[in-house]
Amino acid sequence: MGKTALTVIDMINTYDHPDADQLLPSAERVVPVISRLLERARRRDAPVIYVNDNFGEWRSHHGELLDKALAGPHAHLVEPLVPDESSLFVVKARHSIFFETPLSYLLTQQGIDQLVLCGQVTEQCVLYSSLDAHIRHFEVTVPRDAVAHIHEDLADAALRMMERNMGARVCDSDDLWA
Repeated sequence: MGKTALTVIDMINTYDHPDADQLLPSAERVVPVISRLLERARRRDAPVIYVNDNFGEWRSHHGELLDKALAGPHAHLVEPLVPDESSLFVVKARHSIFFETPLSYLLTQQGIDQLVLCGQVTEQCVLYSSLDAHIRHFEVTVPRDAVAHIHEDLADAALRMMERNMGARVCDSDDLWA
C-alpha cells in the first residue's frame, strides 16, 4: 500500500483572468475547507503537493507566483493556503497537473499512489487531472466541498464523470484524515 498525497490545484492565484468573477464566490467557499484539509494532512504527515498554473510567466518560480498572488486584491484567498516548508510545488502550463510536468516522476519517487485532488476549477483542471491520474493508475479522491467551479452545472457533471468514468472516490472533505 502506497501513500496518499493532498494535491492543491491552482489555488495560488491572482484571480486576474476572464472567468474570475464567476469563480470567486466558489473559491471563497472552498478556501476554508482546503485550509482544514491541509492542517489534517500535515498532522498525519501526508505529502502536500501544490500544482499551479504559471499564468504564462515562463521565468517565474513558485516563490514569485506566491508573492504576486499575496500582493494582489484577493490575497485573503491565498494566505490560508500558503505552502509550508515541507510542501512540494510543481508549476504547470496547461489544465492537467500531469501535462508536461515532472509530477508522475515525483509521485513515483515519493511512493505515492493515491491522490486527493482539491482546488480549482472542478470542470476544467480538476477534471482533466483526474483523468490523467486515472490513466496513470493512481487512485483518485475528490472532496466535493474542496473544489471550486465556474459553472455549477458543469462542475456537478464533472464530479459524476470522475466518479463513474474514472473510478474516483467523490466524498466530503470531513471523510478525509478525520
